[in-house]
Amino acid sequence: MSHNGTHHDFSAHHKHVTLRSVAEVAGVSLKTASNVINGTGRMTDATRKRVKSVIEDMGYRVNIAARNLNRGLTGFITLAVPSLTPPYLARLANRVIDEARKHGYSVYVTTYAEGSAKGARDVLHSFNPTVSDGMILSMSEFEDISPEDFDVDYPLVVVGSRTTWRRADHVTPDDIQAAESATAYMLDHGSSRIAVIGAREALDAKKLRNAAEGNAQLRMKGIVEECRRHRRQLDPALVGVTPGDWTISAGVRATHQLIDTGVPFDGLIALNDQLAFGALFALATSGIRVPGQVQVIGFDNIEESAYLQTPLTTMDSCLDWTAPTAVERIIGRIHGEITSPELLKVKSKLIVRQTTRP
Repeated sequence: MSHNGTHHDFSAHHKHVTLRSVAEVAGVSLKTASNVINGTGRMTDATRKRVKSVIEDMGYRVNIAARNLNRGLTGFITLAVPSLTPPYLARLANRVIDEARKHGYSVYVTTYAEGSAKGARDVLHSFNPTVSDGMILSMSEFEDISPEDFDVDYPLVVVGSRTTWRRADHVTPDDIQAAESATAYMLDHGSSRIAVIGAREALDAKKLRNAAEGNAQLRMKGIVEECRRHRRQLDPALVGVTPGDWTISAGVRATHQLIDTGVPFDGLIALNDQLAFGALFALATSGIRVPGQVQVIGFDNIEESAYLQTPLTTMDSCLDWTAPTAVERIIGRIHGEITSPELLKVKSKLIVRQTTRP
């Protein structure tokens, strides 16, 4: 509406709406209109509101490309992930894209061959600043990476369980704490012999004590520590190894192997939800009741977890925190507002469903 109450129809002129015409209709200077767009400057709330409503009425679109050109930026962020097949990584990509959009950024998603010579190191070294303003890198556990690889001359934020030696921003849920919470819940709710599936290698408690990175290693470390706190010992025979394979079928195989050892267990922690789905299938086909005979807990709270025949108790993935935090950090770095690397960690909470006892 204009100030005299008549409604202006600007729709025909959408293509030609300039910031200058917005300023004229709102009765403010060009500088003030520009400040409203950029969320800067000092003015009364009423003025800010009036300019915003004129912007909406007139259908003025901020020309992000032009704005970025002035700053020498592309308006793109690169997200590099090992693969888009695991549900967790697909959701990470979606969340990062959504968050970046809120800041007026677009995202290039690229995958790298994890653990190969052409892995994350290659991605770090071949970054092209004329195409993108910075990179969010989801580091796989299998990368052979050194501190020097993070000494790059472009904005970089690393997500996931790998260390960055404080050379780059590192955004990650606390895997040790998450595993401790899962284990404590299980032990406090009547399980005394815990089995685990998804370990990278046979149980080596001494080696785990020094583990500083890797989802599997940190989660195993948390489980071992919490068992010790409860004066329980994790039996090496009850640790199912699935080297690098965290799929449903790996969960089925590992659980059948545990059952076949004949070593009794009454709680099973799967190091991700897909392994847990496999475990539930294997337990059901072996006639073992969940949670009556064996309680089961997964990790990552992927969407399907809530809709299984017996909905899965799982540790939250913290993606609602990880994605926005990583995007805010990379944008802060792009604009030079953030300069020193930080480790940003968040605690994960247990989502209790029907595979554990209430």
